[in-house]
Amino acid sequence: MSRIVSGLRRQPVILLAGLVLVVVLVGGVVSRGTAVAQDQPLDYSHQTHIAAGMDCLFCHSSATRSQIAGVPSVQKCMGCHETITPESESMQTLQGYWERQEPIPWERVNKQPDFVYFSHQPHVNSGLACENCHGDVSSMDQAQKSVEMDMGWCLDCHAQQDEAIAPHLWDCVVCHQ
Repeated sequence: MSRIVSGLRRQPVILLAGLVLVVVLVGGVVSRGTAVAQDQPLDYSHQTHIAAGMDCLFCHSSATRSQIAGVPSVQKCMGCHETITPESESMQTLQGYWERQEPIPWERVNKQPDFVYFSHQPHVNSGLACENCHGDVSSMDQAQKSVEMDMGWCLDCHAQQDEAIAPHLWDCVVCHQ
């Protein structure tokens, strides 16, 4: 008799756990690959800067030598914007950061989980174009996530690499150090 009562008590817990699992899975599928721009402290148009002839690596210069691509310093921005559109509202905000000697508090658009090791350096130095992972940033006013950079997505790309290096790229410790 006690087994029957015990089994009946577990049933709602199991149903609730199953419902939570379904909601998480459906939410993950529905939100996969959605492009929602983050609110940023400055109106920065990638489209305008790229149309003016700037390369990604001008602002994200650490991508060739570091794990992170980084964001430009206020000093780098002011190097151009002391003379280019200094009167605009956005440049007034930029000048405020400059005068207060504060970094611009940009919101990250793409972030890997803490258990994943990712470095821009080997990707950029192997000739991989920024657009392969970040989408057509030249058509974006505000940077937005263009793909869900999950393990399957990374492994699909790794599988397409040269036969000489592809097996090495499938080793777990490449990304999970």
